[in-house]
Amino acid sequence: MRRCFHLTACVSLIALIFLCLAWELRLAPLRPGGSWLVLKCLPLLLPLRGILHGRRYTFQWASMLILAYLAEGIVRTMTESGAGQWLAGLETALALTFFVATVGYARLTRAASGPVN
Repeated sequence: MRRCFHLTACVSLIALIFLCLAWELRLAPLRPGGSWLVLKCLPLLLPLRGILHGRRYTFQWASMLILAYLAEGIVRTMTESGAGQWLAGLETALALTFFVATVGYARLTRAASGPVN
């Protein structure tokens, strides 16, 4: 199960990075030709190495980071139309998948706590 959570987190994070790049550069940018909003993918690069290597601490803090993308996806799903709305829905799904996978992985890899004295 741990391997499943790890693989799901890796795939969803990489997919979200590519989605952000494609969305803001080609598919439905705010301005024709792309926008500075493409820089929103940079924070997603920070946990990438730790997630790929299965570092529990990275899974813990990345689960908090992804909530910003989840919120953006929900807001843009409600406020945009056309392709932007579909892309926002996909962002929401990927962010939620990543969140569930990171929380699941962090829970499964926690150290067993002993009795409290």
